[in-house]
Amino acid sequence: MNRFLHFSSAGARRAWLTPLLLILAWMPGLALAHPHGWIDIRVRLVVDEAGHLEALHQAWRMDPFYSLVLIEELSRTEGGLEAGLDRLGGEIRGNLAPFDFFTEVRMGDDELSLGDVTEYTVMERNGRVEFVFLLPLEEPQALGEQTLEYQVFDPTYYLEVVHEAEGDTPPEEALTVGGELSCTTRILPADPDPELVAEAAMLDINDEAEPGLGRHFAETGVVTCE
Repeated sequence: MNRFLHFSSAGARRAWLTPLLLILAWMPGLALAHPHGWIDIRVRLVVDEAGHLEALHQAWRMDPFYSLVLIEELSRTEGGLEAGLDRLGGEIRGNLAPFDFFTEVRMGDDELSLGDVTEYTVMERNGRVEFVFLLPLEEPQALGEQTLEYQVFDPTYYLEVVHEAEGDTPPEEALTVGGELSCTTRILPADPDPELVAEAAMLDINDEAEPGLGRHFAETGVVTCE
């Protein structure tokens, strides 16, 4: 699994540019400090007593080196690390909101509309920066009628987004379902076309991938409930 993907230059701020990078614009030089990286995610489906999916609770862990750079920089800002992490959370939320937090959710053949994130936090955990947030659906959906699938990906593929895993196998904790429903979960690995793999491999640090490239390298979470 290739986890060394390119960040874009801080100067190339096109409308579609990876919004996670833009959160660092107020910290001079930091956006260029680490030219590649990844995010490990955990997802928990929030289900009400009636068996309706209400939200996806997500935790994103930045890769260790990028986390180290962030922690060092934030520790030197006004208020220290804790205040810096609070500011960072607001910046991440604001910049990812127009992109639905890199998340697409489908029920059968229908893509579900997502709501506004109001609950979020950023913390340091075991030396890594973690962004935790609750992404609600615009309208709750009954589980058990159709298979639910989701993908989380950076459209430009400057950052690789994968479920937390030991080796190549995500643990059960990487995708869980709340509530009392009996559900089975799977995380399907990406299976990109070899031509797209070659295209991604040829991207230089200053190259700009076409929006949508990241979709082809995204894992898919699959949930089926009785």
